[in-house]
Amino acid sequence: MKKRVWACAILAALSASLAHAQSAWKPERNVEIISGTAAGGAVDRANRLVQKIWQERKIVDVTTAVVNRPGGGNTIAWNYLNQHAGDGHYVSIAPYTLLTNKIVGTSPLTWSDFSTLALLFNEYIVVAVRNDSPIKTADDLVQRLKKDPAALSIAVASTLGNHIHIGVAKPLKAAGVDIRKLKVVAFKSSGDSVTALLGGHIDVVSATTPNVIAQLQAGTIRVIAISSAQRIPGALAGVPTWREQGIGGTFLASQGAIGPRGLNAAQVAFWESAFQKLAQSDDWKKELAANYWDGNFRGSKEAAKYYADQAAELKVLLTELGLAKQ
Repeated sequence: MKKRVWACAILAALSASLAHAQSAWKPERNVEIISGTAAGGAVDRANRLVQKIWQERKIVDVTTAVVNRPGGGNTIAWNYLNQHAGDGHYVSIAPYTLLTNKIVGTSPLTWSDFSTLALLFNEYIVVAVRNDSPIKTADDLVQRLKKDPAALSIAVASTLGNHIHIGVAKPLKAAGVDIRKLKVVAFKSSGDSVTALLGGHIDVVSATTPNVIAQLQAGTIRVIAISSAQRIPGALAGVPTWREQGIGGTFLASQGAIGPRGLNAAQVAFWESAFQKLAQSDDWKKELAANYWDGNFRGSKEAAKYYADQAAELKVLLTELGLAKQ
């Protein structure tokens, strides 16, 4: 009997020791922060700020490096990430295309093919025209497109069916426009979209907030609507929401963080904590404000639920756009 008690005690001690070792996991070598775009873009800048804050605040004790793997609408970066299944030394900020790419057939990968770590911030979509355009309000745009959905060319970047496309299609659909017949043109970047607008080659631009600020302040474009639930401060404070113009078009794209598939609970917990500490830093909050992003930190489980709910909603909308391939 005593031997059995001792054996149970030893097993319990070993189990406790193992559990502690798992909960205490942390990186032991260089961590790669995988960026699915070329250097210089908004998401890439966010990746580099993540690296800077982690290093300066010693949130991550080992060295870190941003590794750019652009191409294929992030598919190249995601394939690279999953080549390191179960390895906690690889993380990535995941753009909204993590949800849309599989639905539209751009990539076979979606959010559930990775280890969900956190949500970080919300991004909003604005719709703009040239300052000399006869379209001055969201209602002007809606009435024109109700008469003829293909009457105006609408620029998005960088692929059809992404959050920038959805950010203009959703309110137009709510207003009664036949969104299947819209004339939507995809550009390589929102910078290219705005340039085409200024040159008179495009009638309307849908873009994320950082891409219109300079031209709005210069007075060369008019931003007629934003997809946020209420107006946002700063340079865009004068831009009305779709909602306040009587159109149900509230939409936000939450950007998150993922790791390769197969990370264990201890690895996920470490990175969830690291991203939470990042979200609480002043430098990160300044970056969010500069890009007109809203901080939206959520842990792994909440992030997974968000992705699952969004994927179901997006499949319906992208089917209505005629873009769903699933």
